[in-house]
Amino acid sequence: MRIVKPSPTVLAAAALVVSTLALLFTMSGIGSAKDAPVRRPSTPSTKPQPYGILRLGANRKFPAKAIPTVGKAKTASKLGDLAAKDVTTTCPNDTIDLGTWCILSGAQPVDTEDVGKNDYFYATQKCVELGGWLPSAEELIGAADQVKLASTLDDNSTTASTDILPDDGLGDRREMSSTLVTTTAGSSAAGSEGSTAGATGDPGAGESDPIPLPADPAPDSLQYVTVFDNHDKGGFAGSKPVSSPERFRCAFAKKQGQNARED
Repeated sequence: MRIVKPSPTVLAAAALVVSTLALLFTMSGIGSAKDAPVRRPSTPSTKPQPYGILRLGANRKFPAKAIPTVGKAKTASKLGDLAAKDVTTTCPNDTIDLGTWCILSGAQPVDTEDVGKNDYFYATQKCVELGGWLPSAEELIGAADQVKLASTLDDNSTTASTDILPDDGLGDRREMSSTLVTTTAGSSAAGSEGSTAGATGDPGAGESDPIPLPADPAPDSLQYVTVFDNHDKGGFAGSKPVSSPERFRCAFAKKQGQNARED
C-alpha cells in the first residue's frame, strides 16, 4: 500500500485552522475548568458587582462606596508634611475634655506674691495669658457632673473640691465665673471712667467743659457670679464685687497637635 505524504502547503493550512479554533475557544470561555464562562449580572445595580454594570444613584452620581480606595490612602498617616497627631485636636495637659472645649481639672494656681490679688481682673487676664478664658457661670454649672468644682463641706470630696485640711479652718468653697451682675440700677453701677482734668467740651456744639470726676473702674455694685458643685448638679453661690479675690479655673479651646499648657 502506498502512503502519500501531505504537501507542506496542506500542513501549513491545517496548522492555521487549529490555531484559529484554539483562539476562538479561548475567547468564548470554552476550555479547561478554570476558564469557565464568566457569569455576568443580568441587570445594572447601584451596588458594585463583579463584571456588573454600575448604575448611577438618584443624585446622578456613583455611590461613594463604589469608588475603590487606593492602597496608599488606606494606610496614609500624613497630610502633606503633617503627621496625624499634628492635625488631631487635643486638650492641654491638666485639663478635662468636654467635647468641643477643655477646662482645668483644678483651680488655677496663684503665685505666692499674688495671693489675695486674684480678683476678677487678675483671673480674666491670667486666663487670656494662658491662651484661654474665664468660663461663664453656665459653662461651669454645665460641667458640674464632669469637673470637681468647689463645693460645700458636706459634698462628696471624690467628685467635688471640698475643704478637708483643718489647719487654716474649714469652710465652704465656691469659685469665680465670668458672668457679671449689678446690684443697683443705673449706668454707674457698672463702673465709670470718670472725667479727666483738662478735658474740654466741643465749642462747635456749645458744650461746656466737663467737671473732673474720679474714675470708678471696680465698683462694689459690679459683681461676678460664683458657683459651686452642689453634689454634681451645679448651683449658684451668690456674687462678689469684681475687686474681691476668689479661686478660679480657666477654659481652653482644643488645638491641633497641642497637648501641653504653658504656665
